Amino acid sequence: MAKTRHRADVAAPSPAPSVELHAERSIREKSTGARSIIRSLEELDVDVVFGLPGGAILPTYDPLFDSSKVRHVLVRHEQGAGHAAEGYAVATGRVGVCIATSGPGATNLVTALMDANMDSIPMVAITGQVGAALIGTDAFQEADIVGATMPVTKHSFLVTSAEEIPARIAEAFHIASTGRPGPVLVDVTKSAQTEETDFVWPPVMDLPGYRPTTKPNARQVREAARLLATAKRPVLYVGGGTIRGNASEEVCALTELSNAPVVTTLLARGAVPDSHPNNLGMPGMHGAVPAVAALQQSDLIVALGARFDDRVTGKLDAFAPGAKVVHVDIDPAEISKNREADVPIVGDLKITAADLVEELEAAHAQYGTPDLSAWWKSLNHLRDTYPLGWTEPDDGLMSPQYVISRLAEVVGPEDSIWVTGVGQHQMWASHFLKFEHPRQWISSGGAGTMGFGVPATMGAKAGEPDKTVWLIDGDGSFQMTNQELATCRLNGINIKVAIINNSSLGMVRQWQTLFYNERYSHTDLETGNGTAHVPDFVKLADAYNCAAIRVTDAEKVDDAIREAMAIEDRPVVVDFITSPNSEVWPMVPSGVSNDEILYAKGLQPEFDSEMN
Repeated sequence: MAKTRHRADVAAPSPAPSVELHAERSIREKSTGARSIIRSLEELDVDVVFGLPGGAILPTYDPLFDSSKVRHVLVRHEQGAGHAAEGYAVATGRVGVCIATSGPGATNLVTALMDANMDSIPMVAITGQVGAALIGTDAFQEADIVGATMPVTKHSFLVTSAEEIPARIAEAFHIASTGRPGPVLVDVTKSAQTEETDFVWPPVMDLPGYRPTTKPNARQVREAARLLATAKRPVLYVGGGTIRGNASEEVCALTELSNAPVVTTLLARGAVPDSHPNNLGMPGMHGAVPAVAALQQSDLIVALGARFDDRVTGKLDAFAPGAKVVHVDIDPAEISKNREADVPIVGDLKITAADLVEELEAAHAQYGTPDLSAWWKSLNHLRDTYPLGWTEPDDGLMSPQYVISRLAEVVGPEDSIWVTGVGQHQMWASHFLKFEHPRQWISSGGAGTMGFGVPATMGAKAGEPDKTVWLIDGDGSFQMTNQELATCRLNGINIKVAIINNSSLGMVRQWQTLFYNERYSHTDLETGNGTAHVPDFVKLADAYNCAAIRVTDAEKVDDAIREAMAIEDRPVVVDFITSPNSEVWPMVPSGVSNDEILYAKGLQPEFDSEMN
């Protein structure tokens, strides 16, 4: 018996499964339910899982011990397993996998599941559950994890029969990786794990009603092309769906053909290279002035895998008041959810963007190529007048923006992967790092999960072991999950960590400065200059047998980065002592129109009246 729950994906024929079921050969072998779990993962070509054993999942850990195909990474906390699976998935484009036991083990995954759900990350979480006969009795470590995770997963299963396991695992991978990607939970009772059965592969998947629309409506695409060919102030609003849908190449082709300016959201950094002349940067609350202004003053927004979230739109009824909207998304629930779409298009973005390029060529032949010179003149004026930058702090400490800009310069933009925690450092990293390729940037967007950084970096490095993977983290975020440094050290996952140590919960402190009369209620973490220095991050890293470096002088930043880059035999932690007074600018205060963006404290940009 399997209890299921779906997030809506409806209509149109089902695409071929995105996971390889090896249908060219048939397997039937004696097994237990636990062994069927591991054999299913092997047949799905899973190479690494992140997990922590416990009583209800212990039967599955026994055959895992014998697997030569699936590498298990023993984490120090189940939340770390979940975020590691996320980091792996974003870095590789494959489904990330984590395993936990019942009760608190499973509930410790909830934050990571929510994070993956908000950011559309393909992930499968396998949890143990008490025996079927004990469900509902408040047995030891019993928790209704299917019920608990329904709001934060794309789909949830409860499996009580061993023979169902291969089909449910295959379905979980299919659901996680098709349509709008997301996390799927498979909760398997201990009795199902110990039950004897036949392992049969490939299984028959049974997902009635789950048929994500992939091919867009041709008439809608044609109308979108007409609007793009005739607009005077168009903008391509590129969201994280571009990367999740592997559509960067097609979106770049659309950029080239349309010559429209592009804005890339926090989760879309790298979808269009930062070096591309049409890329205006990140929009939203802490976006670049040209990016924010372009959306506000546009007459057409072509939203590509983006969801018009509040951090981009600001006050919704004041967002882009003169713009028509073309909204392309694989998830029909997102279209017109926040902003009404004039041309709604449900479909796979990779396919839709390619079709849109083809139709735009025909539209140019019919209507001519639009003259966007006046639009670009205004936007380039904003780029020249309001570049991203910073003011040096007056307390003599290093500016975090300087540290991150030097990381960008010394490490370089090509083969590195950058991960962040959540807070000021996250925004500065998005501003001052340079992204030239998709999947170079991994960050928690919709959920804004502090503690995401260390385990997500671990997962990214496990998935891409030949790439340099840097974490830029805050002293607050880092303390939430730094125990996974032990996991990294013992498993040869040699990540590099730059702690932007401003001794505070920096983003909260910035709001206290701006909106609460500098009343710093419980935001000083006592980790930096002139404080108790608890913990000492260098001693902490040393305790985990990691390399440790502390930098207090701006003149030594480059040398420290080069030293960290040269260390390859263990993780590296660099503690950069920075000023608590540095703030993130530009900024749109919460609840107001994006027209009220501040370039710096007390400085509001002057927008060209000709843009209106």
